[in-house]
Amino acid sequence: MAKPNFQFQKRQKELERKKKNDEKLQRKLARKDSLPEEASEQSPQEGETD
Repeated sequence: MAKPNFQFQKRQKELERKKKNDEKLQRKLARKDSLPEEASEQSPQEGETD
């Protein structure tokens, strides 16, 4: 019977964790970028009523 390669399993787990964290960071940045755009689009509309 073959001996399990724990280093390979550990490396795969680390890569999976890093990928998940990177995706989470990208979602955070996308959400952060989209919020100011919505607020800035609404502000000029309010200013046009002058």
